[in-house]
Amino acid sequence: MTLSLGWLWALAAGLFSGDVLFLLKVVRYGVGLELSALTSSVCTVLERFIQQAQRIPDKPFVIFEGGVHTYRDIELRSNRLANVFLQSVGLKKGDCIALLMSNEPDFLCAWFGLAKVGCSVAFLNTNIRSRSLLHCFSCCGAKTLVVGSDLVASLDSILPSLLEDNIQVWAMTSHSENPQVHTLLDKIAGASDQPVPAELRATTSLKSPTLYIFTSGTTGLPKAAVITHLQSLKAAAGFWAFGATQEDVVYICLPLYHSAASLIGIGGTIKLGATCILKKKFSASQFWKDCRKHDVTVFQYIGELCRYLCNQPKTDEDKVHKVRMGVGNGLRQDVWREFHSRFGNVQMCEVYGSTEGNLCFMNHVGKIGTVGRSNFFYRLLFKYDLIKYDMVKDEPVTDQNGFCQRVERGETGLLLSKVSSTSPFFGYAGSKQLTEKKLMRNVFVKGDAYFNTGDLMAEDQEGFICFRDRVGDTFRWKGENVATTEVTETLGLVDFIQEVNVYGVEIQGHEGRAGMAAMIVRPGHTFDGKKLFEHVMREIPPYARPLFIRLQEVMEMTSTFKQQKFQLVRSGFNPATISDLLYVLDYPQESYIPLTDSIYQSIIAGERKL
Repeated sequence: MTLSLGWLWALAAGLFSGDVLFLLKVVRYGVGLELSALTSSVCTVLERFIQQAQRIPDKPFVIFEGGVHTYRDIELRSNRLANVFLQSVGLKKGDCIALLMSNEPDFLCAWFGLAKVGCSVAFLNTNIRSRSLLHCFSCCGAKTLVVGSDLVASLDSILPSLLEDNIQVWAMTSHSENPQVHTLLDKIAGASDQPVPAELRATTSLKSPTLYIFTSGTTGLPKAAVITHLQSLKAAAGFWAFGATQEDVVYICLPLYHSAASLIGIGGTIKLGATCILKKKFSASQFWKDCRKHDVTVFQYIGELCRYLCNQPKTDEDKVHKVRMGVGNGLRQDVWREFHSRFGNVQMCEVYGSTEGNLCFMNHVGKIGTVGRSNFFYRLLFKYDLIKYDMVKDEPVTDQNGFCQRVERGETGLLLSKVSSTSPFFGYAGSKQLTEKKLMRNVFVKGDAYFNTGDLMAEDQEGFICFRDRVGDTFRWKGENVATTEVTETLGLVDFIQEVNVYGVEIQGHEGRAGMAAMIVRPGHTFDGKKLFEHVMREIPPYARPLFIRLQEVMEMTSTFKQQKFQLVRSGFNPATISDLLYVLDYPQESYIPLTDSIYQSIIAGERKL
C-alpha cells in the first residue's frame, strides 16, 4: 500500500507541478519524429528549410552586416552551390566535407548546398591550429575542404600536408594565388539555381549522420561528435518549445561551428520560419544597438556573454529594447540577477546538454541558478542518475560489489544518462575507443551502460537541477571547452619544459576557469617567458592558452600515477600563498612575466584584461 500511495503522490505532483504541459509539448514533438521515421517520411532540417522557402520566399531569413537575405535568396544560392559541388568539385552522396568558415550567410549556403548533394558536413572550429586541424580530417574521413575567403591564409602552414593527403581545397573566392586552392565564387556565378535531384538529400533514417561537430574533451585532440538527423531536429525545436514563434527576430552571435548557434539557433529559426540577425562575432558594445535597430526579441547566449553585457557602462537606454527571451547555458546566478535588474525581466531559458550527449534539461520556468526541473514523468522518459564522486581520487564512489552509489536529494553527484534505444549515444567518428571512453558500464547492475557527462550536478527537493562543476581533465573558458591533455602535449614541445600539468583555476568575477600550467623545467635549461609566449601564440587557440604558469620541482601524482590536479586547482594562483614561482601571460610585453602581488590584485579587481 505504501508503494502504491507513493506512486500516486508522484503522479499527482507531476500533474500539478506546472511542468506537465511543457513536457507533453516536447514529448508530442518527439513522438512525431519517431512516427515519421516509421513511415519513411523523415522531414529533416534541410527539408523544413526548403518548405519554408516555398511558403515564405520573400521573408528575411538572415540579416548580416546590413544585407538582407530572404529564404528564397539562401535557397537559390545553396542550389547554385549544390550544382557546383556536383559538377565542378565532383562530390557524391555519402561524402564527408569539412567546412572551415566564419559566421556569414555563405556558411549556411555551403552547409545547405552540401546537404542537398547528400554529403555530411564537418564543422571545423576556426580557432584550431596545425596539428589539431589535420587531425580533424583523419577522424571524420573528409577528403574535401571548403574554406571561407577570410581563412584561406590560415591554411598556409598545413596546406602541403592537406595536399599530400589528397584533400582538395575549395575556397569561397574568385581568385587564388595558389593553383592548388580551387575557387568557388567564379563558378557559382555561372551555375544553375535549379534544385539538384531530391533523392540525393533523401533519408529514411533519423539516425543517419548529417553533421560532425568537434568538441574538446579529456582525450586531447578534438573529437568529431556524430550529429544525426534526430539530434538536429530535437535541437531545432528548442526555441519553439520555449514559446518562440515565426514573428520573433533571433540574434545569433555565437560561432556557427558550435551546435548552439547552428543546431539550436539556425535550426530553430528555420523551424519557426523566423528571421535571424547573424553576427560575425559577439560585440558587447554593439549588442543592444543591434537589438534596437533590428527589433530583436530572442537572443542566444553563453554565461560569459551576459557578464560582458553587464560589465558595459550603464546607459539610460538599458531597458529600451524588445528582447523578451534569452536561450543558452552557463549563466551564473549573480549575473542572472544583475542582467534582470539592469536590462529588464527577460525570460532566460537555460538549456543543459552536450553536443554529443543523450540527455537534455530545459529551464522553462526561469528559476535563477537552475538548468531545468525533473519530475515523475521526466524520470519515466529520461533515465538519468547522480552518483557519488570522490574529487580527491577523481573517480566514482563504489560499494563492496563495485557498483556506483546514488546521492541523496540535495547532494552533489556526477550526472550519468542511461543509454538505450530511446536515448541512444551516437559517439564519435573515427574511434570506437573514444566513444567507449564516454560510457560507464556495469554502473548499477551488470550489463547496463550510461553516458558520462563529466558534470557534477545537484537536484533539490523540488526537482530543480543545478550545475556545480566539471570533473576530469576538461574545463570551460571563454565559452569553450579546454582539453588539458591537448594543451599539455603542445606545451611539452617547448625545449626547456620537462613535464607539464594543465588545469583550470577560478577567477573572481569570471565564468568558468582560466588555464594554468604547473611545469618542471628540464635540467640544464632555464624558463624562457618570451619563447613560451611565442609557442603558445602560434600553436594554441586563444581560449586554451594558459594564463598562469607555476614552476615546480616535483609533480604531484595520484596513487594510480595520474597527475594530481585537485590540490593545484584549490591553491589557485595567489603569489602571497604559493611559494613556487608564478608567471602570467602578458600580451603587451609578448612574454610570460612574473606574477606579482600588484598584478594579482589587479586581476582580482577586474582591472586587468584577461
